Amino acid sequence: MPTPLAAAPVKTAEPAAAETRREYVVGGGDVLRIAVYQSPDLSLDARVSEQGTISYPLVGQVSVGGLSIAQVETAITDGLRDGNFIKKPQVSVLLVQVRGNQASVLGLANRPGRYPLEVNGMLLTELLALAGGVAAGGSEIVTLSGTRDGRPFRQRVDINALFANGAQSGNPIVSNGDTLYIDRLAHVYIHGEVQRPGPIPLMADMTLMQAVASGGGLTQRGTERGLRVHRRDAAGKLQVLQPKMDDVLRPGDVVYVRESLF
Repeated sequence: MPTPLAAAPVKTAEPAAAETRREYVVGGGDVLRIAVYQSPDLSLDARVSEQGTISYPLVGQVSVGGLSIAQVETAITDGLRDGNFIKKPQVSVLLVQVRGNQASVLGLANRPGRYPLEVNGMLLTELLALAGGVAAGGSEIVTLSGTRDGRPFRQRVDINALFANGAQSGNPIVSNGDTLYIDRLAHVYIHGEVQRPGPIPLMADMTLMQAVASGGGLTQRGTERGLRVHRRDAAGKLQVLQPKMDDVLRPGDVVYVRESLF
């Protein structure tokens, strides 16, 4: 006897992303334009080494890796003042090339690859736009993974929901070394007494009713009372489930619509 269709598993809470943009931190490969007021001989472009340092006239090696731009200005100012090179130095630093902080976009993006992160923190949707968006056949639910505070971080984001709701709270900030993965769009399969049997793209939280509608609806001989869902459990065992029309389907589900006997 078919068993009732179990409710979709509750989504476990995942690490919350920062809701406000963080200051950009300098990394290896970045290029800094340093200017000192009334000291043109100390104004130059400096590339940050892989060890996170720059070589600066008079001061020597300055450790700037992991610092914000304002902190770099302070470090150079302190070096010039404490070394008695300039009594009251006025230092400004501009980030002119971003190379130290990058993230990868993998999977079904139009332009997968590595991308430099912008100043002030790049949002997931901005990184996705650099990669040309989701390619044909790609899922609307993407996965951002990396580390936060030394711990593994993973967050699934529904792109369509982000744009539909217009809210940025669920639009995480991308950090150095993150990977954005776009999986292949999942499908369910509908057979039997429907107008257009076959595979159907599985949208987020798609119900059985929505799947039947995507298949063109029931034929004149089809009946809702004859609906069954075939699903593989975690062990790979086939289950035959008796669904409700508002039950949420899962990837790989096979829906059968039986013919009415009357």
